[in-house]
Amino acid sequence: MDNQQQNQNLQGTSQMSAQESHGGHEMLDAHEAISGVVGTLEHYLLYQDHIQDPELKAMLQQHKAYLSQTYNTIVETLQTGKEPSVKTQTYNMAQGNDVVYGMQPSSPKTPAQSVNELNDQCISSFMMGHLKTCASAFTMTALEATNPVLRRVFADSIPHVIEMAYEVFQYQNKNQYYQVPQLKQQDMQAYMNSFAPIQNPMSH
Repeated sequence: MDNQQQNQNLQGTSQMSAQESHGGHEMLDAHEAISGVVGTLEHYLLYQDHIQDPELKAMLQQHKAYLSQTYNTIVETLQTGKEPSVKTQTYNMAQGNDVVYGMQPSSPKTPAQSVNELNDQCISSFMMGHLKTCASAFTMTALEATNPVLRRVFADSIPHVIEMAYEVFQYQNKNQYYQVPQLKQQDMQAYMNSFAPIQNPMSH
């Protein structure tokens, strides 16, 4: 194969139609990320009838609405390679930012042995797991996506998935499902002061 033929096989993004401007690695990553959103939405369907706390149920409904629109935006961008008709939306969490620190005595946890034992603590933990998976998959896809629009849609969605996961954490924390221990004050100070800033960082 001569150089001219090789060059013809190496197409730049600008020479390709929008639908063709995706790399193979990107397609596999995007497929995994989208499947993660599908799995999250389908599991949320299973959870909604088992939730006891109206606050958690409202949170789940808000997550479902946001993730459904995000799914549509990603699928449209994947299929067209162009700006989606609905841009990435902002997710605004209902929870505050106050964290309760410290450990309260509690009984050791064991896995549920029947569906009836699945409570709001279990379900909020499942929700957190799904959102962590989505955030990781979106990040991995955005790092190596070749289509600039699809890359930006995934990248722009990451902070909002993080916001949803943080909202679940806040809910779990205030209900003592997710307790936050701290180091001793002396150890905490040692860690906080174990690094020093670079002097004149812009000159390096």
